[in-house]
Amino acid sequence: METLKIIKIGGNIIDDDKALNDFLSDFSALKGPKLLVHGGGKSATKLATKMQVKVEMVQGRRVTNEDILNIITMVYAGKINKTIVAKLQASSCNAMGLSGADGNTIEAIKRPIETVDFGFVGDVEKVNIETINLLLKNNITPVFCAITHNKKGQLLNTNADTIASELAIGLASSFKTELYYCFEKKGVLENVNNNDSVIKTINKSTYKTLIKNEIIIDGMLPKLNNCFHAITNKVSKVCIGLPEMIFNSKLICTTIEK
Repeated sequence: METLKIIKIGGNIIDDDKALNDFLSDFSALKGPKLLVHGGGKSATKLATKMQVKVEMVQGRRVTNEDILNIITMVYAGKINKTIVAKLQASSCNAMGLSGADGNTIEAIKRPIETVDFGFVGDVEKVNIETINLLLKNNITPVFCAITHNKKGQLLNTNADTIASELAIGLASSFKTELYYCFEKKGVLENVNNNDSVIKTINKSTYKTLIKNEIIIDGMLPKLNNCFHAITNKVSKVCIGLPEMIFNSKLICTTIEK
């Protein structure tokens, strides 16, 4: 079975022109089928501030009212997504920008109100792989932004890490899927103040210990939950670290194990 690399990049790469250009140049040269997922929360927050729209975060998650949804749609599915696609085309990588609504690729439901009403935030229910497979088999690289839909005409803001994980799981029936979460650190750190204190492997047992000892907290928790969701659902490899880890197998990063 052919290997498909699914790579998620965050705002730290997107907001730095040089870092983004370097990454996309390397990504374009990557052989074999590949798929890119991007966030863009920092850019959305900047635009919301300029437009004097209040940004509310709860438990590290963005509360998405109608105004915020309009802004993230403009930023994620518009400016960021199309800029990335254009840069990939310039590097001879034939890419196509997508949201979950395009080709009905990712269906979601509006997150139920429990203690917090997150507004137009979507939880993924289903990944439809037919359109994605068609693109990949014709050497077209899908580039997904962090927006899904409910198949009733409503767009939904959905965590990019979750989208990457669900895509890797959904496509595992067609490919040997590998999932890479790229950010500004070398991996999951034992000491947040020491960028060289990379925890090279994390399994379910050590993960519980790291949480208990408060080594893993805040935003790293949902990221790792997505990692374990993927590795326990037929995704063959899950890594967290610098973008360079994808192109250099000897580079230190964090590998997630069952």
